[in-house]
Amino acid sequence: KVPVLILSFFQHALNSGIRRYHVAPVLCQRAKVSMSHFEPNEHINYEKLEKNINIVRKRLDRPLTLSEKIVYGHLDDPAKQEIERGKTYLRLRPDRVAMQDATAQMAMLQFISSGLPKVAVPSTIHCDHLIEAQSGGEKDLRRAKDINQEVYNFLATAGAKYGVGFWKPGSGIIHQIILENYAYPGVMLIGTDSHTPNGGGLGGVCIGVGGADAVDVMAGIPWELKCPKVIGVKLTGKLSGWSSPKDVILKVAGILTVKGGTGAIIEYHGPGVDSISCTGMATICNMGAEIGATTSIFPYNARMKKYLGKTGRADIAALADEFQQHLVPDAGCQYDQVIEINLSELKPHINGPFTPDLAHPVSDIGAVAEKEGWPVDIRVGLIGSCTNSSYEDMGRSAAVAKQALAHGLKCKSKFTITPGSEQIRATIERDGYAQILRDVGGLVLANACGPCIGQWDRKDIKKGEKNTIVTSYNRNFTGRNDANPETHAFVTSPEIVTALSIAGTLKFNPETDYLTGADGKKFKLEAPDADELPKLEFDPGQDTYQYPPKDGSGQHVDVSPTSQRLQLLEPFDKWDGKDLEDMLILIKVKGKCTTDHISAAGPWLKFRGHLDNISNNLLIGAINIENGKANSVRNALTQEFGPVPDTARYYKKMGVKWAVIGDENYGEGSSREHAALEPRHLGGRVIITKSFARIHETNLKKQGLLPLTFADPADYNKIHPVDKLSIVGLADFAPGKPLKCIIKHPNGSQETIMLNHTFNESQIEWFQAGSALNRMKELQQKSS
Repeated sequence: KVPVLILSFFQHALNSGIRRYHVAPVLCQRAKVSMSHFEPNEHINYEKLEKNINIVRKRLDRPLTLSEKIVYGHLDDPAKQEIERGKTYLRLRPDRVAMQDATAQMAMLQFISSGLPKVAVPSTIHCDHLIEAQSGGEKDLRRAKDINQEVYNFLATAGAKYGVGFWKPGSGIIHQIILENYAYPGVMLIGTDSHTPNGGGLGGVCIGVGGADAVDVMAGIPWELKCPKVIGVKLTGKLSGWSSPKDVILKVAGILTVKGGTGAIIEYHGPGVDSISCTGMATICNMGAEIGATTSIFPYNARMKKYLGKTGRADIAALADEFQQHLVPDAGCQYDQVIEINLSELKPHINGPFTPDLAHPVSDIGAVAEKEGWPVDIRVGLIGSCTNSSYEDMGRSAAVAKQALAHGLKCKSKFTITPGSEQIRATIERDGYAQILRDVGGLVLANACGPCIGQWDRKDIKKGEKNTIVTSYNRNFTGRNDANPETHAFVTSPEIVTALSIAGTLKFNPETDYLTGADGKKFKLEAPDADELPKLEFDPGQDTYQYPPKDGSGQHVDVSPTSQRLQLLEPFDKWDGKDLEDMLILIKVKGKCTTDHISAAGPWLKFRGHLDNISNNLLIGAINIENGKANSVRNALTQEFGPVPDTARYYKKMGVKWAVIGDENYGEGSSREHAALEPRHLGGRVIITKSFARIHETNLKKQGLLPLTFADPADYNKIHPVDKLSIVGLADFAPGKPLKCIIKHPNGSQETIMLNHTFNESQIEWFQAGSALNRMKELQQKSS
């Protein structure tokens, strides 16, 4: 078996180009196998995973789900760790960290503040968020490199100094790069982006976190995660026709809603799994972030093995084969909830507008749109993003476009294409897909996030103009893609986007409806068919990776004190030991409040490394219940209405603490910790809501804030924007013990409500120290 492994790996390395692949010697059947070609001295440790799983299985005395195997297999102390789904906090040792450039700035600034010389685990930075879609790939990339030179230089030099690999702008979207190079069955990877679960398509537990969590792991500190529940999704039947992997998660989102997966891992299993490609499984896991899931995962199978082989990692596949029993669920394992989907009956779906869980069959959307008054004419169709930019996705879209071209048609809507990585871009150029998509009217954008995260210099409409776009992205919150609150964004599969862009209307159903060719004859599009992987090897394209030096201690990292893009961090103040009394209410939020509402992306991305500047977007998208407006709140000290950030700064200047009142699933969406850093920086101390999204709640704790929930959700109605709040009993702050909130009304009356929290003992220490980073420094000082 070993000689065959050596031969296949060497042959692949020769076929694909020596530059791209590190060929390591294989010493024995269980030889050390590198985690990636870029880190030949960092090895996969399935033996430790196996040992930990066996310890936990003996303790629990029951079959384990796949996600339990990988999570518990990474426990810091599997023999003593208390394990109860949904209740206990686990101390974990992830294998690696990945950061995208927008969040990496703050993560690296925090790591610099820690005083540590080098990261403790393999880590990478990926430049994908700061490239604005404007004219097309090459021009936009050149412009981004010029505009963001200071930030890119900071990230490159910080990476070199602290041992972090650096993927240059143009390399591609973080999650596609991870899938191609770093994800593998059984890995535990944390990433500073909410769509990190994309790696579940290769059988890994890949979890989106805030930068402070990443700093813990890079510092070699056990990472805390509330023990996830496990929701099983049993797949039967087989995908066919116009149905795609995207339709699986669109269907699941419609069932579970945007908060139905909170605190749980979504584990797909069943005979239908094998009908889905590896990149298709990644699509499904990626968009699991939209239902609040901790992550999503598929069991190791032949489709993953095929993808590993095609991406130059046959050695990892061979090793995974040996340990396969630990990379699939145990027979008879129990899930907290089970959903069953028959793929043979699954119809193409399209979700939206304004929320990713509003699910519709494509066959119904035209009629629904007309009934609801949504624009049916499609202004722009956009394919790509971290969710759907694989070779298979581009091939299926090109198959649809090719049919239209054969009948003399082009897209009626504007049409854009975002390749997921430089490897995908180079390969679809070589294989002709990119040219077909251009011929049908498409504009190929840079290998970056682009319009998916609001990096879109859109010119075809004015702000406030009601319009519809269809995308193969993952999110469609109000104003997310183009900062226009009247843009009705729908998410669907790339092939459906392509078909609808050709037709130009939501009223078109490609399964049943006909188009009219240039010759006046009617024709129907056939369901697309395309290879899941290229017949030839992938073309790696340009080399865009910077290795960290063996010794980066002499590397200088420059942060100018006058920079408008970067700012070194100052420690937050420690808790003074007193109750939080007579806090003003900055804003009582009405309805949905995502991280986009709390800390907008788009043009604000350029300030992600400068806390004071980015704080000027604090809660500017949230709707104030007092007047129904965004970015307009009453200053309780002057009684004048003004922007939210200005009011917060005024309170801070006057030495007044303040709170925010929120609704359900507060902070859903991205992992951006700026949504927690900003309120802390501007003087906020407490966020009280009906419920929180997982990542945001953790981020708030990390920065020394108090995220609290109403013991009785109806108490949300007892608090008014003009009230004052006091949180009492903080001297006895303890896990599981509710806190008392006294509401003081302007007429002199007051009432008391109870607030719940999810703090454990170490998280209470974060609050008392002022932040998790402050607490880390305290512990370092004690140990030294």
